[in-house]
Amino acid sequence: MDGNDERLDVIRSFTVNSFRLDPDSWRELVLQDENRVIFKGFFSSQDFRNLFIYRDSESGLSVSLHFPKNVQTKVICVSKTSRDAFSTGSVRERFMIQEVQGDSAMTSLVSVCEEVTCPLLSNQESSGAAGEVEEPQRIMERKKNETLVMKAQIEGWTFLPHQHGNTVHDHNLHDNSKGWKSSDLKLSQACDWTITEWLNLVSEFLQQDSSEAVLDKVKPLPSEEFNFWRSRVKNLQSLQQQLQSSRAQQVASIVQQTGNISWFTLRDVYRRVEEGLQEAEQVSLALSPLQEKLEQLEQVEYQQLGSNMAAVMEGVHQVLIRSEVYRRPGRLMVLLIEICNLFIQKSRDFLRGEAVMHGLVSETGRVLDDVRLVIWTLKTIKEANLEIQNQGGVQIPAQDGITHCWNSSSHLSFIHLDILLTRLQSIQELLCVTLQLSQLDQVLVSGVRGRMWTDEVQNVYQDFLCHVRVLSEYTCDPTDPGDKSFELLLDQFQAQVSDQERRLVSVLSRSFAECCVSSSAAQLLQIFGFLLDRPLVQDELLPQLGRLVKLVLMELDQTKLLFYTEREKSETLIRSKSSTAARLCWTRQLQLRAEEAMNSYKTVQHLCAGSAEGQLVDQRFQELADLLQVFRDQVSTERISQLDLDCGFILDQPLIQHTVQGMLGVSCSQQLRAALRELRYASRETDLMLHPHAARLFTCRDDITQSYLKLSDMVSCYNQVLSDALQVELPLIQDQLEELKQHLSELQRNTWRSGGLQLLVEQQTERVLIFHSTVSEARANMDAMTHIIQGWAELHLLQRSGDSLLVGGATEQSCRGLREEGQQLLRLTQVNRSLYGVQDSSETWIRYLDHIDDKVQEGLLQLLLRTLHFLSDNMNPQSSSGALLAISLQLQETGSVFEPSVGVGLPDLLKSIINDIYAAASLPPGLSVNRHGNYQVSLQQRPALCELEQEVMSHLVQVRKEAEHLRAKLDRYSYLWESDRRGVMEDFLTYGRQLEADELEAEVTPPTLKDFRREIESLQTLSTEVAHLDDVITLLGWLQVNLQPFRESLLSVINVWKHMYTGYLLDSLTDSVQQVSQRGNDDEESSSSSFCLTESVVLLEAAGVQLPEHLAAQIQC
Repeated sequence: MDGNDERLDVIRSFTVNSFRLDPDSWRELVLQDENRVIFKGFFSSQDFRNLFIYRDSESGLSVSLHFPKNVQTKVICVSKTSRDAFSTGSVRERFMIQEVQGDSAMTSLVSVCEEVTCPLLSNQESSGAAGEVEEPQRIMERKKNETLVMKAQIEGWTFLPHQHGNTVHDHNLHDNSKGWKSSDLKLSQACDWTITEWLNLVSEFLQQDSSEAVLDKVKPLPSEEFNFWRSRVKNLQSLQQQLQSSRAQQVASIVQQTGNISWFTLRDVYRRVEEGLQEAEQVSLALSPLQEKLEQLEQVEYQQLGSNMAAVMEGVHQVLIRSEVYRRPGRLMVLLIEICNLFIQKSRDFLRGEAVMHGLVSETGRVLDDVRLVIWTLKTIKEANLEIQNQGGVQIPAQDGITHCWNSSSHLSFIHLDILLTRLQSIQELLCVTLQLSQLDQVLVSGVRGRMWTDEVQNVYQDFLCHVRVLSEYTCDPTDPGDKSFELLLDQFQAQVSDQERRLVSVLSRSFAECCVSSSAAQLLQIFGFLLDRPLVQDELLPQLGRLVKLVLMELDQTKLLFYTEREKSETLIRSKSSTAARLCWTRQLQLRAEEAMNSYKTVQHLCAGSAEGQLVDQRFQELADLLQVFRDQVSTERISQLDLDCGFILDQPLIQHTVQGMLGVSCSQQLRAALRELRYASRETDLMLHPHAARLFTCRDDITQSYLKLSDMVSCYNQVLSDALQVELPLIQDQLEELKQHLSELQRNTWRSGGLQLLVEQQTERVLIFHSTVSEARANMDAMTHIIQGWAELHLLQRSGDSLLVGGATEQSCRGLREEGQQLLRLTQVNRSLYGVQDSSETWIRYLDHIDDKVQEGLLQLLLRTLHFLSDNMNPQSSSGALLAISLQLQETGSVFEPSVGVGLPDLLKSIINDIYAAASLPPGLSVNRHGNYQVSLQQRPALCELEQEVMSHLVQVRKEAEHLRAKLDRYSYLWESDRRGVMEDFLTYGRQLEADELEAEVTPPTLKDFRREIESLQTLSTEVAHLDDVITLLGWLQVNLQPFRESLLSVINVWKHMYTGYLLDSLTDSVQQVSQRGNDDEESSSSSFCLTESVVLLEAAGVQLPEHLAAQIQC
């Protein structure tokens, strides 16, 4: 239907004028798909008699086949004058169009008709003559009935109208013998009209079917089915109540008394309403469990739906068993369609169409899982139904006791489901292709031109991503089967994917042609394995797979040729095994080589199934496998025979034997290990039969292996005791060795065939291990003593202080360590005596102690030598690393002296240090019984130590000379402390200078201020010179001389000399100032002093003398 349909002209004209619409608004209303279905149903179906057009606040102009609810504005009602369907053409005379004012207006109109208009017209007193009001009353009654009918339709129930009140009420029928009145005829006619109208309304209601929505392609849900039967029960109950009302009973009484044929019609109405009610109640009761189940499923997660489908289908078939209505043709199909519509809706809501398309570029795997879940869930609906059908359908017991089988497998029930499944499978294929080709991003082709092939693959991948992005921008819902644009877009994408696949096949074919071995070709196919399932790739690549088959055949032929050319010298190929084992291992390697070629072939075997090349590969491989098996059997036979001879020889050999060097050894050790290894190889071959000797050794292999390992351990321990024994230790363990030899001789008398072998080996091994453990502990103690003694060579007896000077003699820490370690040596010797089990007076033990004592002496000697070397090296000018000892030069009354004295104090200090060094040797206690005295006495006379001591003292003599030379050098200042300062001052004041030693007399010349300046400046120069003397001087690189005490004392002496001159000037200046002050004359010439006051002040200030405050004030005045 389109907007130009002639049947819409009348409706369009009335609606446009009533709502004052423009033509475009009407055209939009008609062109909407849902509205076109409604118009078509109204014109073509006999089930719909009314069409309602109204304004909706949300969607604008709307149309419906039912009166709209909650609409307060006016509604245009288009009613048919008959139930016939209208074909194309003019239908103006077959329509009745009117305006109503929504729900509230309809209720008000009914109330006015019932409570005001009709009672008013029925009142004869207020209405005038009967003939004048009869016609208006009849019209008003008809209008009221029409309003009530329409109101009932709006509210969802059926109203049975009556003729106007005066016709039926308050009339009594006349007796037939007296004839009929005209009013009785009218009453009978009114009852006929009423019953006929009731029959039409009831028939119209009973003809309503829940399948109408399915036929209108509205896709109803099961809830509409349940609501339909629930409202049907209520409506039928309402009809039953109306038929049982007083007005309906009056109508029934009238037609029954008159014998009117309408009485039978009315009885039929009663019967049909009663039967319809029973049927509706039965159906509602039968649908109730299914409704509860579906309502529960609407609340669960979608992932749980699939597991509940069997229960849903069981509920559907229970409805079929309990209700005869659903056994009618098409009824069960409608219910199944509605249930499918429900799960279709839930599936589409779960997938969210836009998320499906966005999943192409992100979370593709998750979206694919969701699509697969939906497909599986929807298929379980059909599978659950099919399972019931396979079990024989639904068994329905009949009233005659015979069970009937009802089959509900119509494909029309699942038509919408199948359409959606087809669309979802297309989406699934789309997502799978996206996932597969997304793996191209990780493809890395190896080989000479692998980089080039990889780049081409990446180009294909980038093009594919562009196509995927375009498809992901699709805005419509792809899960809507009615949207055909998605199918066109999908076909276009599949064509693009096919083009990408052809490009990939081209790359794969060219890189495949460069493969020289089957393994590299197979690896290449594995890299692109995700593409091999694509039909187009298979078709394009199939001709190239013949190269892989040829490579596999070539490698199988090469393996076979290698077998024939190398089988005679196969034992030389693997030198770590015996000849037979080497040949078996070689055949195994050939077998693995052939299997590797076959594994390469298996990567494409499913693509070459049934081909001649595939059969040839299987045949070649089987021939090679049989050839290797025959060779392996031949070698195994030879191997078993030789193995039996070796095992027989080994079983007859003694367990242990003495070697040429006097050591012990396990008999046939190498042969036994080889035989056990061969037996281990043989145990892996399930088809080998061992000969008697080999079988005996194989049976006892675990016990023999354990015994061999224990014997090997025992022999190793015994030989270790002998080989590592010291000369002084052998006498201590000689008796124990002899006892062990007697016990071990029993092992030499037994062979590997002997009984009780394991117990015997355990007993003898335990003895040897105990002996080895004891000797090893004693030797560990000896090693600990040796380690202690050797550590003395690294001990520091002498220690420098923080400023690198030697502090006293041997340190307390070193002496304490020597004393403690000496006690530890004594304890360890006592432990060893108990371990060896000897007496203190035993000669062997005394020699053992002397051996240890010699080591102790040697260790102490090295300690003393190292310490004296340290002292000598640090006193040697060529090797000294810094000051070792320190002295100071001091100025005393007698002159300059060293403290301590280099003649007496320093030699005493060195002798004390050397004595401390020698005394360290007396700290460890003596170990030897034959030697008396401590180690110091015996070591002090050693020539090496005496020589080092003399060398130290010679260094002392050298440094003493240097010290005296230093003191003599500093004695150039001796005149400062040796001269008589008073006499020198008297000479200076008399002669103006100091007389020489050979001058007896000189001209008396008093000193001038210039002479004072000369003497003071000379002393200041001398003071500066002394102040720059070094604080410390190191003599010969090891003796540190502190000059600070001497320098400070000498500076004090110089200051005394300078003070002698400046004091005289200051006194002279003071006297002159006092004389001037007494005379009151400022003229300097008036002073009796021969010195200029100003120059005297300047000289004193230059000499660093500060004038007294009163003197300075007088001079300024």
